Amino acid sequence: MKRITARFYRTATGGQPIKDWLLSLPADDRRIVGVDIAKVEYGWPVGMPVCAPLGNGLWEVRSTIARGKVEARTYFAVEGGDMILLAAHSGKDRQHRTIDLALERWKDFRTRRGSGQPS
Repeated sequence: MKRITARFYRTATGGQPIKDWLLSLPADDRRIVGVDIAKVEYGWPVGMPVCAPLGNGLWEVRSTIARGKVEARTYFAVEGGDMILLAAHSGKDRQHRTIDLALERWKDFRTRRGSGQPS
């Protein structure tokens, strides 16, 4: 039974950037990331090597893709029973920018949720 349910962050215009990122991955890599997200959904709270806290309510799911050559990271926050998927990337080069983006989206999500707008 799921302990938390993954939900895609939606932009103010209804876009789902994490879903788009996942769909851009090759099928094998998409499956790996999906399995790792499911490990968090069913086993929450989950620790290393799958999941790690980053602070400010932000967590990361680590997935090894591209036949073991690339580390993908999916950043999320938990609200109630929901795992809000906020941002993602593969490789190390964009890690800090993507974490900053995840924090911005988390703030946006909470602001819009509080105002009754879809988030």
